[in-house]
Amino acid sequence: MTLRPPKLPLPRRGRNRLLAGAAALAVVAGAGTWTAAAPGGEPPVRREDRVLQSAGTGIDTSYFTAPGRQKRPAVLLGHGFGGSKDDVRAQAERLARDGYVVLTWSARGFGRSGGQIGLNDPEYEVKDVSRLLDWLAARPEVQLDAAGDPRVGVAGASYGGAVALLAAGYDQRVDAIAPQITYWNLADSLFPRGVFKKLWAGLFFTTGSAGGVQPGRPTEPSAAAAAAGATAVAAAGATGGATACGRFQPELCAMYERVAASGKPDAEARALLERRSPSAVADRIRVPALIVQGQDDSLFPLDQADAMARAIAANGAPVAVDWAAGGHDGGMREAGRVEARVTAWFDRHLKGGAGTETGPGFRVSRSGGIDSTDGTVRLRGASGETYPGLTAGRREFALPGGGGSGGGREQTFANPAGGTPTAMSSVPGVGGQLAAFGAGLSLDFPGQHARFDSEPLSEEVRITGTPTVALTVRSTAADGSAVLFGKVYDVGPDGRQQVLPHQLVAPLRVEDAQQGRTVELRLPAVDHAVQAGHRLRLVVAATDLGYASPTAPASYTVAVQGPLAVPVAAGVRTAAAGLPAWTWGLPLGAVLLAAALLGIRRPGRAGAAGGPQDRSRPGGPAAAALPAPGPGDDVPLDITGLTKRYAKGQDRYAVRDLSFRVERGQVLGLLGPNGAGKTTTLRMLMGLITPDAGEIRVFGRPVRPGAPVLSRVGAFVEGAGFLPHLSGRANLELYWRATGRSAGDAHMAEALEIAGLGDALERAVRTYSQGMRQRLAIAQAMLGLPDLLILDEPTNGLDPPQIREMRDVMVRYAAAGRTVIVSSHLLSEVEQSCTHLVVMDRGRLVQAGEVAEITGGGDTLLVAVDGPVEEGTVAKVAALEGVESAAPYGEGLLVRLGGATAAELVAELVRLEVPVSGVGPHRRLEDAFLTLIGGTP
Repeated sequence: MTLRPPKLPLPRRGRNRLLAGAAALAVVAGAGTWTAAAPGGEPPVRREDRVLQSAGTGIDTSYFTAPGRQKRPAVLLGHGFGGSKDDVRAQAERLARDGYVVLTWSARGFGRSGGQIGLNDPEYEVKDVSRLLDWLAARPEVQLDAAGDPRVGVAGASYGGAVALLAAGYDQRVDAIAPQITYWNLADSLFPRGVFKKLWAGLFFTTGSAGGVQPGRPTEPSAAAAAAGATAVAAAGATGGATACGRFQPELCAMYERVAASGKPDAEARALLERRSPSAVADRIRVPALIVQGQDDSLFPLDQADAMARAIAANGAPVAVDWAAGGHDGGMREAGRVEARVTAWFDRHLKGGAGTETGPGFRVSRSGGIDSTDGTVRLRGASGETYPGLTAGRREFALPGGGGSGGGREQTFANPAGGTPTAMSSVPGVGGQLAAFGAGLSLDFPGQHARFDSEPLSEEVRITGTPTVALTVRSTAADGSAVLFGKVYDVGPDGRQQVLPHQLVAPLRVEDAQQGRTVELRLPAVDHAVQAGHRLRLVVAATDLGYASPTAPASYTVAVQGPLAVPVAAGVRTAAAGLPAWTWGLPLGAVLLAAALLGIRRPGRAGAAGGPQDRSRPGGPAAAALPAPGPGDDVPLDITGLTKRYAKGQDRYAVRDLSFRVERGQVLGLLGPNGAGKTTTLRMLMGLITPDAGEIRVFGRPVRPGAPVLSRVGAFVEGAGFLPHLSGRANLELYWRATGRSAGDAHMAEALEIAGLGDALERAVRTYSQGMRQRLAIAQAMLGLPDLLILDEPTNGLDPPQIREMRDVMVRYAAAGRTVIVSSHLLSEVEQSCTHLVVMDRGRLVQAGEVAEITGGGDTLLVAVDGPVEEGTVAKVAALEGVESAAPYGEGLLVRLGGATAAELVAELVRLEVPVSGVGPHRRLEDAFLTLIGGTP
């Protein structure tokens, strides 16, 4: 017997209206039939293409079935905006092999379907879905719950996800849904808190104005195209002209022109979009819903998924929420995992598989961990039994001062005339690429924003949800209003490196603020870990590139009222990485032996060169209060004429006549191709092998195996072996005991404060991410606070956020006047982390000096564009203030900056309507490196 979950009662209002005219549904074009061969002996899938008539419009469909006589549940798959049914063909074929019949279709105005784009108008696009259900109900292979009522689920992403929600609200026959990266209220998405999201809206309407897209070729978003569309419409509105809205319904075209011209959404525009939103039928969506939302999504942020989850759960239906990696700003990075979960959801709720595992009530993807089977970086899921919402487990952080001055809670800043220049957070189509820059492309102009910093965090804080803060706002605008943009940065220990999580910003329109008005600023919902020692920085800006701002100049005064409230969702736990079974059986004797063999046994400080050390425990911030390096020569490392021959060759050298010097406080990168002699040099530096000629001096003392001065050297080479069942602290204590030195010499607290492990130090190492394991290994190397720290490939196997964490560790350590030498193959990371470089090739020194000296200084960006760029445009870019030069380069532009930031350049390119599709650093260090070693730059 097949078990089927009971349908929840649904008001039947509207159903008869939707089903009226079903007889008008007919095949108006002959069906074409194809059979798709299946891999691995799986059953082939039969596809039938036909155009169905729906209320006078042809809807292009494909119907997928696998061999078999049994009746099966059906799935409708919708596509994203600007795409067509072909975009979901592969998923449809997989679902068909999994025991479903699948119907895909191109929405009105897209692909080969006729009609006008109505943004999921209930009278058109939603009616089309109901009529597709009528057609399914007549198919002999489709399982029915009653006459005319097929067992059916609806899934889709973005535009297709919204129609899945709407279909469940308008048609009682829908049994389960799986909407992905979509909206709940389209008015709230395009007009958040009363502010016009002009770039995304421009992208919508320029895509539709293109007259649809060819099948199988979804439109690629272009920030410049979006800006151009918004600018053209605004200009037309200002002059009384008209613009062509392509295949959009006239009322949508008129709404967009009106709002784009004024820069401010009106009540009529909101009402028009709300009527086409799933929120309009919130009380009628009563079917199991798997809600997948992207974390990198400035179009439909996580608060849209939160609203739909709360509404559907309140109706009594099962709901699961999944915050996936990716989104409209960077592409979905977990398409395979999400698709598998959608299939499991339908197996449970359409096939009646009571034992089918559909996953937790809440899941979020986080960066971290290495797959031990192939060494690849992977995403790790964190989960909770129930969805916590956006405000669970709040912690409060005071924001005592602004602008880094430490005083005054009230700040005044300007809204510039014309709303330009604009700050930047994310740009449609390239937002995910901008995030890769970390701090580089988040831009706030001086005098146009207020800034409030917290104190350094004493422990790691994982933000999961929406931070909030109360603001008092005053405005000198004629109408008393203010348009503000709030964001929270994660600021590194040096106070300069800052990261805007997922490049998200929260707009807010404040009315009647002439005399001051207190409002709540709800910041973007994110999942982001802020490391110990970092600060939270609240920025309130007057402009943002993605949104419309008032054009009249005005002054805004903002003060924080109370702390920044941050949700931490303590019930959401990150999954631990699996461990080989044999690691649990290590006998304690072998553990102690292994610990005794780890690293170099350091003698006590009393035996070190320069005499006993008086090192009292510091207090206060980590970098400022660390004890100073020990006495002795001021030069941490001086290498002269260093030479090492290979064992079997008198004329073959691993290192030959190498000389360089490293000063206090430097972070030196040791670079070279494989076989350059880097590892041999480091081994000689650590006293593990003896040079054939030359000398190494550390703090003025010659280095030999067992030399006392080596007690001032810490090393991390090729990782460290930790015992998985012991805590991080226990591992470090065990290692230190094996060195034979007193516990007081370890300076455990100081090393751990720099490493920034927080409470994780008390957890078993088996629960650590790869980044945490690396930081624990660095902490082990820092025990005893060595004055010279050597790190060999410390970022191996880490993903970008973890690399940033490791960079912070090195910066914090060197900030107290100590010296760090790092060997790495990641040239871009060396360029960001190191102050100086030593480049080796074939055992010899090629060049040594400051990073800027070797790379030639300046900044060079490679800008990818859609289509050719005219010579006149190149000249305009080259003439921009802060740009040294611009030239065509492949399918883009190579731009050398001379004072402008990367963010300012992107903003100007969008203003010039350059069709930007990507932007990234031109790897200057790589070019310099290849040139130095004789490669091709």
